Amino acid sequence: MKHKHSRKPAEQIRISKERIEELFRQAEKAAEDSRMDLANRYVTLARKIAMKFKVKIPPKLKRKFCRHCYKYLKPGVNARVRTHKGRVIYYCDNCRNYMRFVIRKK
Repeated sequence: MKHKHSRKPAEQIRISKERIEELFRQAEKAAEDSRMDLANRYVTLARKIAMKFKVKIPPKLKRKFCRHCYKYLKPGVNARVRTHKGRVIYYCDNCRNYMRFVIRKK
């Protein structure tokens, strides 16, 4: 028998999106104060909320953590940012992997 996956109520989804954005703001503040362990914890919590409520993390926020090790990225501290052939390349110093994002022309 096929089970129907029910969607979470719209109110819960709205609250979870707000919470994810707030956690990333807190992670940014923690990283400014050189508390990278706390910033990484906030990213982990934000990802768990997104997975639980099946909410996509906004693209602007996806660039702020590594896709491979899920650590918060702060350019100049634990990440390098370069541009090459119409792409922005983020290099994570923690896991030594990189992520590429296309620069869109307007």
